[in-house]
Amino acid sequence: MELLKGTRITWLGHATALVQTANGTNILIDPFITGNPSYPKNFELPSKIDYVLLTHGHGDHISDAAPMASRHGSTVVAIYELADYVGRKGEFSTIGMNLGGTVQLGEVAATMVEAKHSAGAQDEKGSHYVGVAAGFVLTIAEGPVLYHAGDTAVFGDMSLIRELYHPEVVMLPIGGHFTMGPREAALAARLLTPKVILPIHFGTFPPLKGRPEELAALVGGGVEVVRWSPGESI
Repeated sequence: MELLKGTRITWLGHATALVQTANGTNILIDPFITGNPSYPKNFELPSKIDYVLLTHGHGDHISDAAPMASRHGSTVVAIYELADYVGRKGEFSTIGMNLGGTVQLGEVAATMVEAKHSAGAQDEKGSHYVGVAAGFVLTIAEGPVLYHAGDTAVFGDMSLIRELYHPEVVMLPIGGHFTMGPREAALAARLLTPKVILPIHFGTFPPLKGRPEELAALVGGGVEVVRWSPGESI
């Protein structure tokens, strides 16, 4: 896809995505691998994962964050409280940030933006406050602008994300039940005006019933909705 200018995005099921830039920076978003029924069998992650980005503290988004960061020598990037929580579970570096902030990750400027969702973490000691839910806008030098919305409902201030960052490729949850479904994602597309939508957070579990075909039927012309399966890349 010419729009990506050498960047490669691989969907690993649920909300897990691997972003690989043309310059060789590897970013893993919301790693849910062990216990993820939609994780592609026999898929091998690259030996080097520079950064692990976390949108919020739910187990289906952070369960493999510490193991992945420890194994691949990654830096975990998350909202401040979540970075602190995950950072105590292994030997790796963290970057804690907050909504509206931007950190430079190699040639990628990662901006943390709002999401509408709950965000607590749970472990053997109970439930923990780990900040609020977020999304990430990734502005890649000499490359595209990507937006991973995390888990979210549609919200009007997505128009501010469009106005400020102009994301060309957006990863939107469409499963419904716990996030927006196709109808709401179609409105999100009108607010964001991307060129390409990569649907995520669908099909993993029975309640997540939304499908890319439904979204494609609802969005206007000029927006490509990618029908992909876990393990496929664009």
